[in-house]
Amino acid sequence: MKPYAKMGIVVALIAAVGAIVIVKNGGIPSCCSPSVLFEQPPQSAPQPAAAETPPTKADDKTSVPLPRLVDLGAGKCIPCKMMAPILKELKEQYKGRLDVVFIDVWEKPAEAKKYRIDIIPTQIFYDASGKELFRHEGFFSKEEILSKWKELGVMFPG
Repeated sequence: MKPYAKMGIVVALIAAVGAIVIVKNGGIPSCCSPSVLFEQPPQSAPQPAAAETPPTKADDKTSVPLPRLVDLGAGKCIPCKMMAPILKELKEQYKGRLDVVFIDVWEKPAEAKKYRIDIIPTQIFYDASGKELFRHEGFFSKEEILSKWKELGVMFPG
């Protein structure tokens, strides 16, 4: 067998294994393992930790608690970048009914430890009282997020 043919077979096998890994991980691999997550240098000065209080309706003086979706990721993580427009759309579409928060754990590594993050992106679903209901690691589509809220019994009125 010619050397180029052998090299082609090796490349094809590597591509096949990569495709299998991607399919088994739900199509889009998570960005970082725990060791990589905490080794990233902060991109800017660390910010103070987020408040532990339940989310509130910012435009209402009565401070009505809201369910909260916290997405922990990083600005340079590919699946995290894919989540950004989804989070923005949810924040706008459900303003006053759902609090959507993004935390960049490379800029704020203490937050990753606080929220016990192993892989980014990670989405954490909280009820209006601040109780964690569910967490997901990796990319999560808008449809999957809304379906999960519905499954958890949290409905967003029109």
